[in-house]
Amino acid sequence: MDVKKKITDKAQRDILLVTDALQNGNQQAYAQLLKIYRDPIYYMLLKLCNNPYDAEDLTIEAFAKAFKNLHQYTDDFAFSTWLFRIATNNCIDFLRRKNKSIRCLDDDIENFEDQSTISALVSTENNPEESYIEKQRIRTMRWAVEQLRPKYKELIRLRYFEEFSYEEIANELGISINNVKIQLFRAKAMLTTLVENLKHNI
Repeated sequence: MDVKKKITDKAQRDILLVTDALQNGNQQAYAQLLKIYRDPIYYMLLKLCNNPYDAEDLTIEAFAKAFKNLHQYTDDFAFSTWLFRIATNNCIDFLRRKNKSIRCLDDDIENFEDQSTISALVSTENNPEESYIEKQRIRTMRWAVEQLRPKYKELIRLRYFEEFSYEEIANELGISINNVKIQLFRAKAMLTTLVENLKHNI
């Protein structure tokens, strides 16, 4: 008996979303897949790494890797099985690396502004020939921002769209300036990963 005839409604829904994302570049299809599986992936990763911050980072990484390699997915297996496998393998790799060397975020914060992909994406100083590409990049970046969890989304909005200083963000959110820098660094890293891996697929 053909196994595919036993496909569930859930699996069929996912296949249709994957097809729509790949063939039509439909951002809403990507967003729907992310909405359906973000929390299940997050809580699974939280159990594995026992750290909510790492779990959030790994969740974004898992979706970024899955979307980047979406063309490799086949309906021989459920999309959820394929996605959870990617997330699990990525988490295992992360834990192995972490055990070898723990890297402090403060080492990178000083260079954060100079290396900001977001600032480049937001910039509108392009010649006419680049205007279409720029609009697409901004559109992709804004879409990616919407996929972040609320606290990271708010940090990106305040820093890059409202152009708040660190001090102003700290006052607005009621947290220390150091926490603003660390959380903003995490938000920027997740957003950059998502944008870089999705821009060729959307």
